[in-house]
Amino acid sequence: MQLKNVIDMPCGLRFMLDELQLQSGYARRFLLDSHMMTSSEQLRVSYEVLKQFSAFVNSIDKSRLNTLLFRLQGVKDINTTINNLSRKAVLDDIELFEIKHLAILAGEVKKIMQEYNLNQVIEIPELNNVIDILDPDGLKIASFYIYDSYCEELKQLRSDMRKNPDQQEQLLIEATELEDSVRASLSEKLYPFVENLSQALISLALIDINVAKALQISSMALSFPNVAATGECRYQAMFNPQVKASLEKQGREFQPVNIDFGSSPSLITGANMGGKTVVLKTLALCQMLFQFGFGIPASSATIVPCDEIFFCIGDEQSIEKGLSSFAAEMKKIDAVIKASRTDNIILALIDEPARTTNPTEGTALVQALLKVINGNNVRLVMTTHYDIEPGKAHCLRVKGLVNGLMDYSLVEVHDGDVPHEALNIAQSLNIDSEWLNEARRLLGDGSSCEESKPNNVTI
Repeated sequence: MQLKNVIDMPCGLRFMLDELQLQSGYARRFLLDSHMMTSSEQLRVSYEVLKQFSAFVNSIDKSRLNTLLFRLQGVKDINTTINNLSRKAVLDDIELFEIKHLAILAGEVKKIMQEYNLNQVIEIPELNNVIDILDPDGLKIASFYIYDSYCEELKQLRSDMRKNPDQQEQLLIEATELEDSVRASLSEKLYPFVENLSQALISLALIDINVAKALQISSMALSFPNVAATGECRYQAMFNPQVKASLEKQGREFQPVNIDFGSSPSLITGANMGGKTVVLKTLALCQMLFQFGFGIPASSATIVPCDEIFFCIGDEQSIEKGLSSFAAEMKKIDAVIKASRTDNIILALIDEPARTTNPTEGTALVQALLKVINGNNVRLVMTTHYDIEPGKAHCLRVKGLVNGLMDYSLVEVHDGDVPHEALNIAQSLNIDSEWLNEARRLLGDGSSCEESKPNNVTI
């Protein structure tokens, strides 16, 4: 699975990509084309590299860092040119310029990497020979021209053209033929460096990506995860950067959440507006960030890599396929069940399944889902507003209203009962008191809104 295929998952992943300070469009495309890492060893290596870049951006002089960032802005996608060279095609002046520009740029970035002992972390191949071929006068200028020094005969022809304007047309034809032969000769000389040029382009993109990720870790207070092959996923002070940024604009704070979950299903209950969906979105975001090698929005995290990630949330109605919300949701959850019967390691995050059907059947469907999806290869975290028997599920509940204020922390409970706080929350939002009092009367609750009005709830 490539990053570009999941970037619009409704969990805040695009926000994280948009906030990434990538310097080149090529690096962004390279990142979007990258595949999700599923191997624990591959992830450990990736994070070891990122840790070294994090130390680098936190120690480098700001002006030197800006120099590096400016150099990285010059990276262009010249894969077409490199592919042409690999086919032994004769390159034109623009393509020869692109090769020369890449070689000079790679040398400049390589020098900075060597200063900070990072060249062995992401190695940039040596391209001095390429520069020598395309810069015979040693000017070190990232432009290209068929220099006189390439060919004495060409040099003489150009001189004759200046001295004999009446013979210019014939001399120009001869000069053009010589220039073509020079291009062919240069292309032939460059051919042995095809692999080095290709690797240099990749290395520059990886440096850009790792520097951007490291800067994001610093600016957003992200953490490096512990990579676990098996066991529980654990998050301390987990937060959603997009939601946090939105709240800060309103002068409010995001309340971080602690959560652990493993191979036993985890069931999260709580009142509406209790933050259950945000927890699922943040878990989906963290897993995606982890498996693409980003910093994690938590004070600490231990995460198990998965082969497949399923995120079932919200209105799954599909107009194109002619499916109702309920039908689309059932199809998506059915895919989770089928995947759970394979050998793949699965993470399934399901938000209030069967919410759009009647409570009796909805409760039965949720109860049955907990029983069906239960195995060592599946990590299931599910929210619900139904009262159910949790069986072997690990039950968590949003703490809820405490002294009139909403506490979004998760507490462990031993049943699947959903707290009845909807009326109190509605009351805190200044909803019509006659409506709420009538609802309380129907529930047999003698209290009225005027008698027990809580303080404002921060939602």
